[in-house]
Amino acid sequence: MRVEILGCSGGIGGNGMRTTSLLVDGDILIDAGTGVGDLSLERLAAIDHVFITHAHLDHIACLPLMIDSVGDMRSTPLTMHATPATLEIIRKHIFNWHIWPDFSVIPTAEQPFLRFATIEPGQTVSIGQRSITPLPALHTVPAVGYQLRNDASGASLAFTGDTTACPPLWTALNQIGQLRHLIIEAAFANRERELALLSKHLCPSLLLDELQQLQSRPEVWITHAKPGQLQQIADEIASGSGPHRPRMLDTGTILEF
Repeated sequence: MRVEILGCSGGIGGNGMRTTSLLVDGDILIDAGTGVGDLSLERLAAIDHVFITHAHLDHIACLPLMIDSVGDMRSTPLTMHATPATLEIIRKHIFNWHIWPDFSVIPTAEQPFLRFATIEPGQTVSIGQRSITPLPALHTVPAVGYQLRNDASGASLAFTGDTTACPPLWTALNQIGQLRHLIIEAAFANRERELALLSKHLCPSLLLDELQQLQSRPEVWITHAKPGQLQQIADEIASGSGPHRPRMLDTGTILEF
């Protein structure tokens, strides 16, 4: 499997700052942040599935726009996968005819541009030789992470999405065999620890405490840093990295497993 990081920033502001989106093998998106907007029309039209971690704008900003841009270039609906709670939020507040048209009934209800599919934590969706399974997460809105598994090799990548300390997450991660990559957030520098706790994110000190629960040794990548705090977050993680030695994730990074 090949994962291309289209966006991994906690905000925008030039210099490659794009919000969260991971492109898997060219046909699957994990979240649909602003990084999706850099894809060509042809690459957008090739995406068949979008798996959403949660409904915050930085993770779904380009979803309505991409459907509008390439819906008529496709012969089948784009399928958006999300938990029932997240799907309800997106239908109620985005595809509601006020913020954006309801593309699940456009151009017709029988042949729409968008199809909604519910997914539950622990429920695996298989697409070819790839398995995608929601992971536990704890955020200010209903949220999950995702395990991506290459069924041919048995190797996996895990993406936490947005989360604070979440014991069930580490239980799930420690049950994954051949975990090659872990992408986990650190949104704020340590000076904003209280804000991180309030908004149910992580900062370096919280992250490094959480990583002590990880029993395997995957490559650990840090995502979702606030643009104005990026260097401080990187420095604080590097100064106390421990055995896992996390690295900052960059837009354009390719991870294969």
